[in-house]
Amino acid sequence: MAGIVPFNKSAQANAAPKSDASAEELLAFERMLADLSARFANVPADQVEAEIQIAQTILRQFLGFDRSTFAEFQEDGSLVVLSSTAVEGVEPTPRGPLPPHLSWFIAKLRAGEIFAVQNPADDLPPEAIGEAEYFKRTGLHSHLSIPFRIGGRIIGAIAFAAFRETRAWPDDLIARLKLLGEVFAHAIARKREQEKLLNAMAEIKVLKDRLEQENAYLKDASQVRPLQGLMGKSPRFLSVLEEIGQVAQTGSTVLLLGETGTGKEVLAQAIHDASVRKDRPMIKVNCAALPAALVESELFGREKGAFTGALARQAGRFEIADGSTIFLDEVGELPLELQPKLLRVLQEGEFERLGGSRTIKVDARVIAATNRPLAQAVSEGKFREDLFYRLDVFPVEVPPLRERREDIPLLSWTFVKEFSNSMGKAIDSIADDSMAALLAYPWPGNIRELRNVIERAMILARGSTLHIKLGHPTLRPQTANTAGTLEEAEREHILRALGRCGWRIRGANAAAELLGVKPTTLESRIKKLGLVQKQ
Repeated sequence: MAGIVPFNKSAQANAAPKSDASAEELLAFERMLADLSARFANVPADQVEAEIQIAQTILRQFLGFDRSTFAEFQEDGSLVVLSSTAVEGVEPTPRGPLPPHLSWFIAKLRAGEIFAVQNPADDLPPEAIGEAEYFKRTGLHSHLSIPFRIGGRIIGAIAFAAFRETRAWPDDLIARLKLLGEVFAHAIARKREQEKLLNAMAEIKVLKDRLEQENAYLKDASQVRPLQGLMGKSPRFLSVLEEIGQVAQTGSTVLLLGETGTGKEVLAQAIHDASVRKDRPMIKVNCAALPAALVESELFGREKGAFTGALARQAGRFEIADGSTIFLDEVGELPLELQPKLLRVLQEGEFERLGGSRTIKVDARVIAATNRPLAQAVSEGKFREDLFYRLDVFPVEVPPLRERREDIPLLSWTFVKEFSNSMGKAIDSIADDSMAALLAYPWPGNIRELRNVIERAMILARGSTLHIKLGHPTLRPQTANTAGTLEEAEREHILRALGRCGWRIRGANAAAELLGVKPTTLESRIKKLGLVQKQ
């Protein structure tokens, strides 16, 4: 075939190709192309690049080139060298992205144009400034780069270079090299598709494991009924709702402070449900309910064999909460030795599983709650000061029920409806004396105690009116003078309600509605207690 370059090594010194190639040389070339193509028929994906480099070496030696380079286009348009081979005395092209000063050359290949330079002084256009400088700096005489397409998309190029002589690039040679380049390209494309498949399978496994962990968590969590603590119209509680509404849209750490049973967990859930993380479940951890030896593995996970009985690797709650919210109830009970690890998660978003060394990164919003005065615990050396300040970004004081008595009727009816549905009992009203007792009681157990009281009364209920037995120990005041204490508390509460309403008993927002009793009942209680409006 006329114009093809010599195939024997003795021809490497020629300045130009022979006019004709012998039949033996053509046959040897065709056989080499067939052998190289066959090498890639079943090559494993992880060996593709190594096989390409071997094939380039064979091809370079056969054709007498000084260097051969194979590169792949990335999604950002850059051209990255995957493999390069060169004769002794010539540096291979460094692996990685080609430098930006070769932008004209890269753009030409990306457009699908063959780049063939026999003599840079004659073949390079004026705009190829970086390329001309590269030829001069490296001593490159002649260069050929052939782009190749897969599925109509330019995915890379194969290049050949001559540093010791000037080489011509006949069309028949370019056609054969293009065929071989496409063999390389198909192998790389197959490898990339396999990598995508493996990455997709790995991602599916991660999502599957996460889903299994969440399902297991939700199965346990579903056994615990949430408290109905967001019902209320008292100014104190409405102020709390306003605060959590403002902080919910941020990613800030929230610290809920308040007595046991005030509904801190319900508020934490409300913050999560109003946040951008609401599509994933909030993960809950009660730090006081876990044995000290298991807190670390529950929060941060464990590796197989981390301790006796750890028969399998287990993800911790922080891993499960990645992309969601984690609620740390009773955070003040967290062992002092684990507090630095929690601090690191808050600051850096990273940790290691118990018994492991691999650092795990998570994006979990933390909402913490405590009924302990953490500032006092810090002064006593029982809680780290730096951790306290990391948790205390947005503190919210949750008022006890005795400071939001206006909400007792509404909360009571919420629980009555809940138990009516579950027990199949229809309740139309709460006895007036029972409501008065509920309003007068100091509620040391807060909303949780109120719910328990209503549940017990619902179990005993036989008619449509709910009666709460005043003799039940739960409703006994905490001092010895039972009657006096109850009456004084009732008197004080009614006076407070009357004062807020200007002693208006009937109508919307009047004292009877505020107290959740009938106007006639309130009038009877006012008369019995001898209450008189002060002039």
